[in-house]
Amino acid sequence: MRPTLLAFVLALLAWLLVIGRELRQRRPEWHWYLTGYPRTALRVVFTWSKVAYLNGLTVSRKPTRRVLGDLAVKGDPLRARAPWISFPRSTPNGLELLVRLRAGQTPTPFLAAADALAHAWRMHAVRVVSPERGVVLITATASDPLEHPGRPAGPEPVALLSAVVGALESGRAWVMDFRRVPHWLIVGATQSGKSTLIARLITQLAPQPVALVGIDCKGGMELGLVAQRLSALATCRAEAVIVLGALVTDMQDRMRLCRAAGARSIWDLTEKERPVPVVVIVDELAELYLTNGSKEQRAEAEQCSTYLLRLAQLGAALGVHLVVAGQRVGSDLGPGVTALRAQLSGRICHRVNDPGTAEMALGDLNKDAVAVAQSIGEAEQGVAVTVGDMGAWMRSRSRLTTSAEVQECATQFADLTPKMPCLANVVEGGVGA
Repeated sequence: MRPTLLAFVLALLAWLLVIGRELRQRRPEWHWYLTGYPRTALRVVFTWSKVAYLNGLTVSRKPTRRVLGDLAVKGDPLRARAPWISFPRSTPNGLELLVRLRAGQTPTPFLAAADALAHAWRMHAVRVVSPERGVVLITATASDPLEHPGRPAGPEPVALLSAVVGALESGRAWVMDFRRVPHWLIVGATQSGKSTLIARLITQLAPQPVALVGIDCKGGMELGLVAQRLSALATCRAEAVIVLGALVTDMQDRMRLCRAAGARSIWDLTEKERPVPVVVIVDELAELYLTNGSKEQRAEAEQCSTYLLRLAQLGAALGVHLVVAGQRVGSDLGPGVTALRAQLSGRICHRVNDPGTAEMALGDLNKDAVAVAQSIGEAEQGVAVTVGDMGAWMRSRSRLTTSAEVQECATQFADLTPKMPCLANVVEGGVGA
């Protein structure tokens, strides 16, 4: 009987190992919930006091200074107290817990101890933020979710003007929502993942009732692949002036429509009255600003700058949104660039060639994000640091989208391309009737 029972137990263990391996590959979030989370949650709870003490996250029950005669003596606390923590709450790829700081504590030591916490709890990474005074939020991830950005855990539902473009380091879907963040700035060096991100964004917006307008002054090499789904495509600066000018005129018409209806934005209008939303994609902003010094080219560059700034300042409430991409976006390009950058509240920074580019993209929002962006290596194509509607930064990675996939998507949804009267005279590759 005993050999039979032993054989049965061994067979059961082997079967569980096989199931566990398949579950980890096919459903990593289920594998984490069933096996990883319970074990890690208990480890966090039972080791918290010791880990907090070893990393200087505790406070003394009594003052560490005493007066002996005329001397002030300082000693080490013998009965230190660790701050209170909540029971770890599971996430699709890790866990979260809140820490209530004791009197005199600040979040700084917890930030410094993030790497030690990751090792103690055997997690891939630990991130520490302070959402409010006296509280620290610790987020631990079990594995690197950016290795498989095409399969984010817990994808969020896609609404109008929102696009799931990849995965966040938290394991959740990376969503670019233009209703919450109306304008986006994307920077990164060559082969860093900008074009892949834009391609993924287009494939997500193409099935929606949205007008897509392309500004690609590199002769349309990038956005020309999806010309069938674009309401207009400008392939040089002269065409860009015409397209952007037409959009500014259309924006003024939308203002009059809202004023007549007593609405503060097009979203307050009825669905029948509401004009179609527009997303303007500018690939390589520098091409709009660089000139040979001639009066004509300087005038074109200034006109483009003025139009873009007006769209950024007024477009959010009127359903006109900007996605501006470039290898470098700074004041050295020309007048108006800094003002335009200030209006682009959504920031995405891929691998960059110089610290100044990361500083220009993220420095005015979060200094810590600048250092993280500079650490992105050449092998991490598609990895970026993004700052969205919450103001907090996070590492992310866009889903790989090939040229064939984006072309197929543009062809499939070409019949959904809105016909905008303001762009009626603008055709692919030029301007005509």
